[in-house]
Amino acid sequence: MAPVDVVIGRIGRAHGVRGEVSIESRTEEPDRRFAPGAVLLTDPPAAGPLTVSAVRAHGDRLLVSFEEVADRGTAEGLRGVLLTVEADPAAVPPGPDEFYDHQLVGLRVEADGAEVGEVVRVLHHPAHDVLVVRRNSGGEAMVPFVSDLVPEVDIPSGRLTIANRPGLLEPEMME
Repeated sequence: MAPVDVVIGRIGRAHGVRGEVSIESRTEEPDRRFAPGAVLLTDPPAAGPLTVSAVRAHGDRLLVSFEEVADRGTAEGLRGVLLTVEADPAAVPPGPDEFYDHQLVGLRVEADGAEVGEVVRVLHHPAHDVLVVRRNSGGEAMVPFVSDLVPEVDIPSGRLTIANRPGLLEPEMME
């Protein structure tokens, strides 16, 4: 199977004047993924690839310098860019409650034991990821990928369970 792109972070604000950026890490392995010399792919692809030249902790975020980014203006232009790496599709994330996008897309979505749709995309937002569910009754719904709303993900059986909350799968909840 061909490798898949896995999101490991999102570029935030520029920090200082020398091109350093804050990173919202989305990996359990930040020391390995953001090590100096690591080459990261980007979404959108035109923003990269980017090569890590230095990294340091700053509160709950990382501050990273890239070889290709020399000034604050260039760094600001990268704000919101997703950082990805290629991974073996058979690989599993290190954390027990972590999933790669390709593991979630295609899962059957159930609520109260009934099939209600299928995951068709995963959107990466700063607060939390969002599952785009194609509803069996038509249209798509956006479901925040948080444990209160998605209490069970069962990759081997090809399904996930969402909490049956009023309006969660209704058209007004769609983007």
